[in-house]
This record gives sequence, C-alpha cells and structure tokens, in this order.
Amino acid sequence: MSELQQEIIKALRVKPSIDPKEEIRSRIQLLKDYLKKSGLNGYVLGISGGQDSSLAGRLIQLAMEELNKEEGTDKYTFYAMRLPYGVQGDEEDAQKALDFIQPYHRITYNIKNAVDASFNQFQKSIGEELSDFVKGNTKARERMKAQYDVGAHYGCLVVGTDHAAEAVTGFFTKFGDGACDITPLFGLNKRQGKALLKELGAEEGIYEKVPTADLEDNRPGLPDEVALGVTYEQIDDYLEGKEMEDSARKTIEGHYLKTEHKRQLPVTLYDRWWR
Repeated sequence: MSELQQEIIKALRVKPSIDPKEEIRSRIQLLKDYLKKSGLNGYVLGISGGQDSSLAGRLIQLAMEELNKEEGTDKYTFYAMRLPYGVQGDEEDAQKALDFIQPYHRITYNIKNAVDASFNQFQKSIGEELSDFVKGNTKARERMKAQYDVGAHYGCLVVGTDHAAEAVTGFFTKFGDGACDITPLFGLNKRQGKALLKELGAEEGIYEKVPTADLEDNRPGLPDEVALGVTYEQIDDYLEGKEMEDSARKTIEGHYLKTEHKRQLPVTLYDRWWR
C-alpha cells in the first residue's frame, strides 16, 4: 500500500471491516448528542431516493424517536425534504425511500423556478449562458439553500450525506451538497453503507440502486461510476487497503489530489495544506 493510500485511509477514517450494529448505534448516538448540545429541535435532510440519503434519513428518524422517548417529549423532529427540479424521473424510488425512513415530516420543495431564475439572470448579466454542468452545481446549491431555509425556520440542523467513497473523489458540489452541519455517514465507504441499510431492514431496491447525482439536463441519470471513470467496488477496495490495479489507483488518487480544496475550509494566510 502506498504512502498516499495510507494517508487517505487515515484522513477519511475508513475501517477495513465493520460491525453494522455498532456503526448504527454510534451514528445514532452522534445525532442525539450533537442535537442536544446545539439546543435545537431536530434535523433537515434532502431525500433523493438513493442509498446515502436513505441511510442517513433512517438514522436521523431513529435518533429523534429515541430522544423523544428518553425525555418524554415530542420536541425532537425530522424534516425529510424532496427537492426535485421539475419532475424527478425516479420519484417512485424517492417515495419508497421515504416510506422506509418514516420521517416525522415530509416536505416537497421544487427548486426549478429558483434555478431557472438564477440561470436566466446569469445570461442577462453576463451575456453568456451557464454550461449544463455549472447549472447542475447551481441545482445542488439551491437544494442546500432550501434546506437551510427550512432548518432556520423550524430551528433544525442540516444533515449531509458525505461518506468516504464520495469524499475521496470529491464527488460533491462545493457549498452545495458538501455544505451541512453534521455528516453521520463520515468514515463509511459505499459497501459499508449498504451493510448498514441491510441491517436496518431496507428493501434491496434502495441499496442496489445505481448511484447518480442526476444534476445535468443533457445527461440525466448519469451514473456516478461513469462520471468518475472508476467503480465504487474499486473505490471501496482502495479505502479498505486492498490490492488493486494501478490504473484504478491512479484515477482515485488523481481525484483526491485535484479536489483537496473541497475537503478544506476556505484558505487563510495560515493554511499550509495547499503548498
């Protein structure tokens, strides 16, 4: 194993193997403890219908139910938000995920008008059109803005779904889905997240669904693995310290080095990580 691979595994806190029950328990406890420390009322999370938001959502709901039972209250809550751009092609999957999560509250917040207004204003102000790729990032940032608006309104924290297989490739939008208050999936890779969902009783369609950011109009439903040029199986093997082919290793490490800025706070005079 290379020195860089060891450094990445250490930085992202990935274990070579896990006990799903223990991981579920520790992450539920994190959500409970941090919420109580904050003094706020609950959590907000955007639900796409994929593996990551389904797992995070179920952990949040279980944490809130435990807190309410322990304290004999109904104060603690969870707002699960659907955030489609117009009509989402896999809306049925998202509804199945919500049925599995069983959140206290469901909100549908269509971002299309806000994103289109931003797109049109850019063209009007700059005289050029945003690329489809950049418009996709605008969708991700609008979704996070909406979650923070709802969180502020109800006195709740915003949850992110970042995990190790996403973090190592930087496969998220900076200040979009990468912006949040807490990341209960941190340290898990994709197959480990799948193991937690199985332990929680999720149906196969949730954890076997092909991962996609689905942000581009011109390439709707583009699988993550196509965009990344490497499979999640290869990424997970890398994060677990397993031997693998050089081409996949180089692709993963290339993504990691190129996207380091996404995993850091804004640079100050005193930061050295980029030098």
